[in-house]
Amino acid sequence: MSGNRVSPKLVVDDADAAIDFYQRAFAARCTERYTLGEKVVFASLDLLGSSISLKEADSVDPSPATLGRPGVILEITCETPDSVAAAAVQAGAEVMFPVDDQPYGARGGRVRDPFGHEWLIQSPVRLTPAEVQARLDTMTG
Repeated sequence: MSGNRVSPKLVVDDADAAIDFYQRAFAARCTERYTLGEKVVFASLDLLGSSISLKEADSVDPSPATLGRPGVILEITCETPDSVAAAAVQAGAEVMFPVDDQPYGARGGRVRDPFGHEWLIQSPVRLTPAEVQARLDTMTG
């Protein structure tokens, strides 16, 4: 490995179902999968040019579904947020808010996957930082 990196590790209630979902929703590719008995304790996925890992929920690491709240929000920046969000919904994600033009200069929306993790799917912001702040300031009155 060269250099440092940060990548998310998702805790899910059914790792094999999650791997299948991420393959269908985001064209992910599973590169590693290890089990302890029947439970997936580590899986690595290449997903949209990035790497994420996941594992089965257990007593140490509960899933968002077990906790009754969303997990982290993962952000996907892409040129085609409408089609990426549509693929996620087709695979079983729930729309939290639909893809639309956002005041901060991106086109984006949010979906929640069947495992409780939320995905903000948006195009790159095409405004300067000053323009973004000015638009946000107008929203607050």
